[in-house]
Amino acid sequence: MTVPEPVVLVACDKFKGSLVATEVAERITVGVRGVLPGATVRTLLVADGGDGTIEAALVAGYEGRTTTTSGPTGRPLQARYAVLGATAVVELAETCGIVHLPGGRLEPLTSTSRGVGEAVRAALDEGCAEIVLGIGGSASTDGGTGMLSALGVRFLDASGHEIPDGAGGLASLASVDLSGLHPGLADARVVVACDVNNPLLGDRGTAAVFGPQKGVTAQLRPQVDAGLERLADLLAEAIGRDSRDEPGAGAAGGVGYAALQVLDAEMRPGVELVLDLVGFAEQADGADLVITGEGSLDEQSLMGKTPVGVAEAAARVGVPVVAVCGRSLLADGQAEASGIRRVYALTDLEPDPARCVSEAGPLLEALAGTVARDLADGGL
Repeated sequence: MTVPEPVVLVACDKFKGSLVATEVAERITVGVRGVLPGATVRTLLVADGGDGTIEAALVAGYEGRTTTTSGPTGRPLQARYAVLGATAVVELAETCGIVHLPGGRLEPLTSTSRGVGEAVRAALDEGCAEIVLGIGGSASTDGGTGMLSALGVRFLDASGHEIPDGAGGLASLASVDLSGLHPGLADARVVVACDVNNPLLGDRGTAAVFGPQKGVTAQLRPQVDAGLERLADLLAEAIGRDSRDEPGAGAAGGVGYAALQVLDAEMRPGVELVLDLVGFAEQADGADLVITGEGSLDEQSLMGKTPVGVAEAAARVGVPVVAVCGRSLLADGQAEASGIRRVYALTDLEPDPARCVSEAGPLLEALAGTVARDLADGGL
């Protein structure tokens, strides 16, 4: 069936290393309209709870705020969060993520999640009653103690002094004082965007699975795990429940655990949460096609990343989905099984990966033109 003046919704994540999400949307729009000048093209920025979540919220109509955080190492960092009504969106990657480590140098024992807590505190001070917390891209494995410290929890050594920030400080942890927890949390709802189901400890825990990318070597892991276990024991005793084995507790170096254990947070898949934030269902209503995508379509994409999340959401409103990407490593049938009707890759046009990165913009425009022609010819 030919669609002469279709409605197309573009809901893409960034092409990491080449195009940010806004550029992806712009290039696809140009490519589609170059073939179908009468098309209505709607665009949404989409992320999975990591970097890009704030940008998606701002484009969707949230108001930006700026606050000073400690970054991942204590160096002051101007970070954004977003507010709409009584809801605030806070992104760990923005406030203290691994991308902000000075010189890119990993600091496995001293990096901290304090910055994300400082942004949450700023939102609570503003009167926000719902905190949406994206926790991808962390630099630390501190069990969320930095975040909780910024929200008024005191982590003390045997002498009653506050322990240093970071996983290394947990070695001297002797007691926890929750009496100073920010009063705004008593009535606030905290929702965490989380795409992993790992527990806090053990072979599937945060130090074992995610620690190496943050500098936690095999030699350091026993020390880090011992500190996290001590933290979990003390908080279980203080609160009367134990979240260390809950799915997602191991996310973001244990920030997931801290949110579950102390903030009584609700965990939701990152892309699902962001799609709700940006009003995907409303924007997809009446569309003839959704174009989604990210830089690399691979096995990780099938585990709740943006394209599959978009495909699932589009299926609920009965709109077909295609994906654009820099490259696809999926076997035949994998994308279709996840709800993506067809995959279009830059490598279909340019086999040289280096050129796909350096010329991603023009190639993506051409690729979007191919999608538009297939739509116009009834091939989708």
